[in-house]
Amino acid sequence: MVETIKKTNNRQGTGMKDLTVGKPFRCILEFWLPVFLGTVFQQLYNMVDTMIVGKYLGLNQLAGVGITGSLSFLVLGFCIGICSGFAIPVAQSFGAKDMDGLRKYVTNSVWYCGVVSVVITTLTVVFCRQMLVWMNTPGEAFRYAYMYIVIIFAGIPFSVLYNMVSGIFRALGDSKSPVVFLIISSVLNIGLDLLFIPVFKMDVEGAALATIIAQGVSGFASLIYLIKKYDILKMQKEDWKPRLSYIKTLTIIGLPMGLQYSITAVGSIVLQTAVNSFGEIAVAGVAAASRVYSLISCPLEAMGNTMATFAGQNMGAKRLDRISKGLYQATLACIALSVVTFGVVVLFGNELSMLFIKKEEVEALAYAYQYILISTIGFPLLTFVLTVRFTIQGMGFSAFAMTAGALEMVARCFAALVLPAQFGFTSVCLANLFAWIAADAFLIPAFFFCRRKLEGKQKRRKRIQFRKLRFLSRAGR
Repeated sequence: MVETIKKTNNRQGTGMKDLTVGKPFRCILEFWLPVFLGTVFQQLYNMVDTMIVGKYLGLNQLAGVGITGSLSFLVLGFCIGICSGFAIPVAQSFGAKDMDGLRKYVTNSVWYCGVVSVVITTLTVVFCRQMLVWMNTPGEAFRYAYMYIVIIFAGIPFSVLYNMVSGIFRALGDSKSPVVFLIISSVLNIGLDLLFIPVFKMDVEGAALATIIAQGVSGFASLIYLIKKYDILKMQKEDWKPRLSYIKTLTIIGLPMGLQYSITAVGSIVLQTAVNSFGEIAVAGVAAASRVYSLISCPLEAMGNTMATFAGQNMGAKRLDRISKGLYQATLACIALSVVTFGVVVLFGNELSMLFIKKEEVEALAYAYQYILISTIGFPLLTFVLTVRFTIQGMGFSAFAMTAGALEMVARCFAALVLPAQFGFTSVCLANLFAWIAADAFLIPAFFFCRRKLEGKQKRRKRIQFRKLRFLSRAGR
């Protein structure tokens, strides 16, 4: 089977990559770079929407789109988390060179994602207006927020399709192919934004339609390419049979990852509710700052996704030593990146906010700069959240990652509900730091616990194998 994979790699050029061999950091870096580029282009979806809405429509429309960010993360984050979780057994099977199991995990993921898409799309489209009411959405921005988010939610199946296929690509060690489709999607998104809003004179619904159309094109194109590119994914009729054991494993790993995103998002929604209480100018400022934050945090987010695949493949290959070494090196690299990022924000944070807010909106720019600056101070804390959490997920301990998400939620709720009376808008800016400290305090000891547990299992397995060999040797005499 190993020989088959090598032949497939040679025949298809850049494609599957075995992360269980070679220097750990070199493997991580080569995998990370395309993931980083992909993460940047992923953010362009939201950034272009915000830039065009802010420049061509106005502050109320910008606030409306910005308000939906945490709500969108609550729902789409769940979908993205599930898809990422489903890719982990695929990565572990690939690392273990179990191609039969790999195909069955892929097909059962398809069935699972189909059901999730239908259920979540129906529920969110029906209840999104009420959710905006619960968030205390300001009156002037409410109409725009609803117009935007209901269309985004209607496009959930496209988002699930793209993230499922991208997860499979990455599980196979191919971090380059998803970037190509994201570039295509981003260019299409930009073109449709400029067509729908300035030319067709559409409101925020034009930005939403541009996003889901671009995602749909990217999702279907990447699916077709995946099927044609990899011979190991040529499914037989037997592979498509739903299997309870595989669905159970996907649920155990995927569901906690989806819930982790959503639980974290609950804290963000409570925080957004607190932001809403400061008025529409503050809402617009935070909306712009959130877009900048999403862009400058891309290197760290990409490293997190990289570590999930790296840990997953090496877990399948039972290379715990590589997981620990890779985590250490990746974390050090991200801390260095965090220092550089803080310097960029100090020097150019205001200019970055002007990508989304007119320079005449002085008060909104001040809110944006304060939010970005304080959040970026905590990027070393965010580094541990991302690298350690995704490594734990790749090792198969998704419930631990979900616990960390719950702690983030509690910390953000504390910042939103308790601190404003003493610190005002600054409490909103401090919320991320509180959340990351709470998560790190749990995740770092959790990693060492998980490693010890797995090492114990490996030692017990070796002892059993040794006893069997000794018994067979004696029996042969």
